[in-house]
Amino acid sequence: MDISIQHSFLPHTDPEASLAFYRDVLGFEVRNDVGYGGMRWITVGPAGQPDTSVVLHPPTADPGITDDEQRMIAEMMAKGTFATIVLATPDLDSTFDRIQAAGAEVVQEPTDQPYGIRDCAFRDPAGNHVRINGA
Repeated sequence: MDISIQHSFLPHTDPEASLAFYRDVLGFEVRNDVGYGGMRWITVGPAGQPDTSVVLHPPTADPGITDDEQRMIAEMMAKGTFATIVLATPDLDSTFDRIQAAGAEVVQEPTDQPYGIRDCAFRDPAGNHVRINGA
């Protein structure tokens, strides 16, 4: 069996703020930008990795989500507990410095974890947890 990860989804609450973070701060390419019914889906991905993308989407675009579920999603996003993505870079410290200098909310400075990974973490403009591992 040959299966790869093609798209992963992260919610956004402000498409322009999320676009600025993923494109301008992380350096991701914009691969698609689609609007429909007043909502917007933006596909971004790392340069040189055209087969891997993140779709930034409105969190409550699914018409089957109830008002209570929408409130719960909004509360979890505000707390930073709704969605997570884990990225990797060969130069963790300079990546951390660049993202911090851009004003991103730091969750954790670069740390040597007891399980053998050095990593750091931020929140994106929507509150998503963005963890970056040293590679």
